[in-house]
Amino acid sequence: MSLPTASHVRQQFLDFFASKGHHIVSSAPLVVKDDPTLLFINSGMAPFKDYFLGNKPAPYKRIADTQKCLRVSGKHNDLEEVGYDTYHHTMFEMLGNWSFGDYFKKDAINWAWELLTEVYKLEKDRLYVTYFEGDAGDNTGPDTETQTLWRQYTTDDRILPGNKKDNFWEMGDTGPCGPCTEIHIDLRSDEERAAKPGRELVNADHPQVVEIWNNVFMEFQRLADKSLSKLPAQSVDTGMGFERLMMAVSGVKSNYDTDVFQPLIRFIAQEAGVEYHGTSPATVTDLPATENEKTDIAIRVLADHIRAIAFTIADGQLPSNVKAGYVIRRILRRAVRYAFSSLNQKQPFLYKLVPVLADQMAGIFPELKAQQAFVTRVIEEEEIAFLKTLESGLNIIEHWISTYYEPARKTALNNGQDPEGVRIIIDGEKVFTLSDRYGFPKDLTQLIIREDSNRAMLAENWEEQFNFFLEKQKAGSRNAQETEQSDWVTVRDTDTPNVFVGYDQDEATARLLRYRRIDKKGKTEYQLVFDQTPFYAESGGQIGDTGYLESDLEKVRVIDTKKENDLLIHTTLELPQELSAEFIARPDAARRTLIRNNHTATHLLQAALRQVLGAHVQQKGSLVNDKLLRFDFSHFTKVTDAQLREIEQLVNERIRQQIPLVERRHVPIAEAKNLGAMALFGEKYGDFVRVITFDKDYSVELCGGLHVANTGSIGYFKITAESAVGAGVRRIEAVTAAAAEAYVDQQLDLLQQVREALGNPQHLLTSLDKQTEEIAALRKQLEGFAQQSLNQQKTQLAAQLKDLNGLKFLAAQVQATSADDLKKLAYDLRQTTPNLVLVLGAEIDGKPQLAVMLDDDIAKAGRLNATTLVRELAREIQGGGGGQPFFATAGGKNLAGLGTAIAKAEALVAKII
Repeated sequence: MSLPTASHVRQQFLDFFASKGHHIVSSAPLVVKDDPTLLFINSGMAPFKDYFLGNKPAPYKRIADTQKCLRVSGKHNDLEEVGYDTYHHTMFEMLGNWSFGDYFKKDAINWAWELLTEVYKLEKDRLYVTYFEGDAGDNTGPDTETQTLWRQYTTDDRILPGNKKDNFWEMGDTGPCGPCTEIHIDLRSDEERAAKPGRELVNADHPQVVEIWNNVFMEFQRLADKSLSKLPAQSVDTGMGFERLMMAVSGVKSNYDTDVFQPLIRFIAQEAGVEYHGTSPATVTDLPATENEKTDIAIRVLADHIRAIAFTIADGQLPSNVKAGYVIRRILRRAVRYAFSSLNQKQPFLYKLVPVLADQMAGIFPELKAQQAFVTRVIEEEEIAFLKTLESGLNIIEHWISTYYEPARKTALNNGQDPEGVRIIIDGEKVFTLSDRYGFPKDLTQLIIREDSNRAMLAENWEEQFNFFLEKQKAGSRNAQETEQSDWVTVRDTDTPNVFVGYDQDEATARLLRYRRIDKKGKTEYQLVFDQTPFYAESGGQIGDTGYLESDLEKVRVIDTKKENDLLIHTTLELPQELSAEFIARPDAARRTLIRNNHTATHLLQAALRQVLGAHVQQKGSLVNDKLLRFDFSHFTKVTDAQLREIEQLVNERIRQQIPLVERRHVPIAEAKNLGAMALFGEKYGDFVRVITFDKDYSVELCGGLHVANTGSIGYFKITAESAVGAGVRRIEAVTAAAAEAYVDQQLDLLQQVREALGNPQHLLTSLDKQTEEIAALRKQLEGFAQQSLNQQKTQLAAQLKDLNGLKFLAAQVQATSADDLKKLAYDLRQTTPNLVLVLGAEIDGKPQLAVMLDDDIAKAGRLNATTLVRELAREIQGGGGGQPFFATAGGKNLAGLGTAIAKAEALVAKII
């Protein structure tokens, strides 16, 4: 039996709601740019949040779409369940139909039933529906209206009450919310259904009795004080999990058995040389019982995770160690770990799945296909880096075990105990250190220790210890970022949205609509929203405006302007005294001029990059402020000096041409793209856009930022740096106008200082070459003297060796110019002296340094350990250090304690042995 295709089922949904008067819109990017409460779009309604809040009018009363969503952090976190069960995913599609103040419960319920039972032909006796039973804490009663409406379509035994957890939908701690009605489907066999009614398994985490659609009736807004307030209009927010819908219409038992995942699963199995069995998934808490199950889980993890990783990178978020980038890196590393440990893939593997996914999704999400080469390269480079981390982690674990295992066996033998019962205990702190410092996953550590169970075992309370250190770290992070904010306080009720007028005006009258207080790290700030403003809110890489708000009574400084969803928010350190006053909003004019220069120069730079390096160049990030511009772009090799000069010359040529700005507003998106306008991947564009052109044959871009009226205003452009940001991404930094002139002057001044230092030679480069040769000759001579000194000291030290309980022992202070010299002297003595225990100290660059060297056999015996010794001696010099069992070093601050450390060494060693 052939499975329904994902593209057909998806299109049926969109066509159905188009027939009901809905406008079909594209998915918003996964990465959230202007909402501080979210890292990623985690629900279908997130892109429409402002419409529900009344911050801006919805362009259409009825909308339908399929929205890419990601749930791996915060309240909605399904990551650890992915791969183990049949229906949780990281990235998933949410099919949705939306009403903004138009239809409500009656039509939403009617159309949901019609689509599921008449279009998708789902069996009515497999469907169950729920309604909100009310919540005393929120002072909300049962949703009897929904209960009554459902009685038109199904029987009471299939209409079930649900609590606040299941039937009151909230996207976060604050924001739009409301009661909901869920539709569940029972996909069990007829025999199973006869044995136990499906109603008893609704919301019970049964893998074949699952929710497929949630109709949320947006009536409220959750405030910061946890209370509810009524929204301006009643709206409908629905979400149907596309992957679960595919399971239902395909008549299979797992999302992974549908056309959504099967192309990926088949490719993974073939490429890895394994078989996908489709065995019954384990629970999250269980370890896989069989090798087949381990393989299946790994394949499901890879098939799921590649979707989240690839689309997030395509939408503009590179893997990194902070915020959203860290989440993506964590997902990627989880996938690599499963490929490594369960599919035996020791080389990069995940990147090979990108072409399969790009082809599969090209019809609905073309952004991945358009960036296939870039996304593939980024993933491969991340895999290479993490595989090195895995190798390092394995080496560290082996070092922990091997250092102590054989000595512990010998001790057991000496004590008349069975050496076969010896196990090295790995505690939770070590597991946390591996995870935190080296990025080595704790469950992989657990797996490795279990596989080496004849030599090592985890401490009984290792997870408790691990969580202790993890929580300690989190608490420190929370304390460092503690922020409290009040609810919005309304000053003036108006239907007028906050409007940006800064394209045409450098100042404007403004009336305060609302404000809230923010307490952050002991500092109080206020966020103000006005009916209109000339202040540009940070967006598209351009920094927000600063300036003043002036009334007849006062002058209030604006320290920043940002966008939250579509609210333009002005940050001040004080609240205006007269809230109802009319203000003159006046951004800093000089600062804004510099920002305009740098923003336009960024457009000229991007066009030059594409001309010199190729059309593959795409913007991957930018910063435009009053001091500099920074531009990140896709490119896989270092930009050469010759290319940088050519790029710089092209930009300056366009500046000298004094090209006038051509600005077009409210251009239909299709027309803008026909004009050749550059659009940024990861940006959400509406049906109408603003197009910025500086010569239609050179630079045409979609852009909401501020620009000069004529390129000549920029004056001069100078590149100051080119560097790598990450896999496949380069960065150029540059300055313009007076800052560019100042940079050139600084470089010329530096050059003149070099000339003067060299005696103003006629030929500077020739003189520098001569100086370099003379320095190299002197360095070689000094190295010879240093080696002579070390050889002399080695002879003298060998004569001072003494017997200590059968060992050759020496503790001495020596002359060394570097830590490498000290290390070389220790190794040289070790080569000629068996049974050596050596402690050396030296003053290097005014600071004390210690080195401890042991003969290999002594270190392996385990009674003496160089790292333990050096750490004990380092107390005398107020320092610390470490190393290996046979060689360790330490540095410190107390030079006066060096002699004491040397004197202490013999007694310490004698005591141990």
